[in-house]
Amino acid sequence: MRNKTKGFFTLPGEAGYEDLTLELAQKWGADVIRDSDGTALSEKILSSDYDIYSTLCLVRSDNSWAKANRDKLQQNFLMSDPVVATENVLIIDLLKGYFREQFEVNFNDDPKKWWQVFDRTTGQEISEENWEFDKEAGTVTIINTTKWHKYTVNFLAYRIWEAISMYNHITNNWGDREHLMPIDPIYPETQDFMLSYLDKWLQDHPHTNVVRFTSMFYNFCWLWGDDPNLKHRYSDWASYDFSVSPYAITQFEKETGIKITSEDFINNGLLNNTHNVPSEKIRAWMDYVNKFVTTFGGELVDLVHKYGKKAYVFYDDHWVGIEPYSPRFKDFNFDGIIKCVFNAFEARKCAGVKGVETHELRLHPYLFPTGLSGEPTFKAGGNPTKDAKDFWMKIRRALLRAPVQRIGLGGYLHLVEDFPDFVDYIEELANEFRMLRGLHDNDKPYTVPGKVAVLTCWGNLRSWICSGHMHEHPEVALNHVNEALAGLPLDVEYISFDGIRANGIPEDVKVIINCGILDSAWSGGDNWKDPSVVSAITEWVAQGGGFIGIEEPSATIYSSQYFQLSHILGVDRETGRTLSKNKYNYQPCTSHFIMEDTTETLDFGTDIDNIYVIDGKTDVLAHECGSIRVAAREFVNGRGVYASGFKFSPENTRMLFRAILWASGAEKELDCWTTDNVKTECAYFPASNKLVVINNGSDSETTIVKNSKGESINITLKPYAIEIIDA
Repeated sequence: MRNKTKGFFTLPGEAGYEDLTLELAQKWGADVIRDSDGTALSEKILSSDYDIYSTLCLVRSDNSWAKANRDKLQQNFLMSDPVVATENVLIIDLLKGYFREQFEVNFNDDPKKWWQVFDRTTGQEISEENWEFDKEAGTVTIINTTKWHKYTVNFLAYRIWEAISMYNHITNNWGDREHLMPIDPIYPETQDFMLSYLDKWLQDHPHTNVVRFTSMFYNFCWLWGDDPNLKHRYSDWASYDFSVSPYAITQFEKETGIKITSEDFINNGLLNNTHNVPSEKIRAWMDYVNKFVTTFGGELVDLVHKYGKKAYVFYDDHWVGIEPYSPRFKDFNFDGIIKCVFNAFEARKCAGVKGVETHELRLHPYLFPTGLSGEPTFKAGGNPTKDAKDFWMKIRRALLRAPVQRIGLGGYLHLVEDFPDFVDYIEELANEFRMLRGLHDNDKPYTVPGKVAVLTCWGNLRSWICSGHMHEHPEVALNHVNEALAGLPLDVEYISFDGIRANGIPEDVKVIINCGILDSAWSGGDNWKDPSVVSAITEWVAQGGGFIGIEEPSATIYSSQYFQLSHILGVDRETGRTLSKNKYNYQPCTSHFIMEDTTETLDFGTDIDNIYVIDGKTDVLAHECGSIRVAAREFVNGRGVYASGFKFSPENTRMLFRAILWASGAEKELDCWTTDNVKTECAYFPASNKLVVINNGSDSETTIVKNSKGESINITLKPYAIEIIDA
């Protein structure tokens, strides 16, 4: 095994701070030095005895070419803010409310062909003869409007400031530095330029061992506004809205025979955010973009390999179209994948990608003055050591369950000079990672037999993710469920409704979890109107399967039920349609296996209310003000569990684990390789007979773990500590 105190760590270097770079490379045990957006590596660093990662974002690599070929800039459809007509003529300022340094209206491609104008009160499109555009004013004039109706315009816009560079520029106060513009590789001319540019770049970077693509071509959709109270109008980490152009639409229609319009992307102003059930057209568009990105991206990777270098890809920023969980991903031939992570489910998302040799986590905090929300980090008022420790405690849970090969940092190294305690803590963290990494060598942690399947519209394509980071959507319960699952001794997979229709439920699945609110992609929306889906799951549970529903599982406005699997869950929701129907007068359960570790009042964050019991066969495990919060029910030979919400916490995580074990009839699995203290967790590695126990909190904890022989192992852990024991 490689020296445990060295290696597997990527350090961000910085020209002008050579001594600091090399000193910290030694202290943190780095084997790789990288550059970052806005930094460079000097000859002294490049010629040192370290491998070199060089970041490369080809879509913003040469601004002179972008400025000379503005018709090849990336585009997207925008919808103007709704305006109420007060007369029979209405003038709409297209970019009003948008950040005009990010967008420029595209009048080059015929607006009459590509744009659409809508009366949003009626939902009807306005005919072409009733509207005109004014290129100089940046407006659209609509005639024959109906007073007091709302109108919008769907229009094409060039992105004249690339979103990630824009964020870095503004966050780090780069002043009058040139705004970088993103070019679109969908055009053959752009592809020729990129291949030529990359070829020369590779020749000019002989010290580079790994080309770290950041990432491929299309960024997640991120619309900025001009109102300081609405700085970011829209952000969706997995949206394909930034992959649009008239040329691409034309090619798409030729290839698929599917006609797609601006409104298919604007979607009544909702756009196509990942939380909504995707239309068949959008799924086809995603597949088309994925195919293109894989094909041309593969050419770029082949060129990197031709020069004897490795190619890694960043699983963020311009990742749209890469789809690491798609069957095509292996065709890129990437050597590694890098993911920036704040918590456990993101670490599992990176670790679970197949088709690459190296999985690397980019840890937080980034070495920036401020964090993503503008909070101080490496500046007065910041506490980066505490931030790093908090993030690591979340991530470490996942690394007990699934391995990654590397970790590292990003940003501006000189910022750490005023934070010596941070420097010392990263040394400790890096050594702890190397220790954890070694445990997975020729070994796998014990997991409960059988699989747990999370059922969503997206299935495997969105494994371990809803959209973006936890802090961006803390209200999405499935984010919290994923966070809990990420550190539990379970084999987790993600399945879709389409998969059930086509192939049924996989034989090795013991429990299905469906979590989400009405009409979301996570709950399922109209998929629950399909009797083949409802009957397939009903039969599967009757034969011994377990179904866990959280928030509004199987919910849709259809038939006499709201929850289409209320017969399995034992509860339904009063939405106002059945007010006259009297509800069953239940008696709460005084004890149940699922709740045995729950000692405090349940905190689910946001609960779904007005949940009622359907009959006397349902056990009510928790309730409040007459609304059911947790329930359990036997159904033929299987079991169902309902929870009105879920928020990640030690007690809730244990409750979920118990619910999974109970639903699958595997309660005895709790008797071994599980800590009795919910603030601690463990993993058992059978090949080496090693037991790893972690303390996830800031207090000292004592815990007991029973081995497979029923013998008790007592462990006392300092705050945030980790212990490895011969079991």
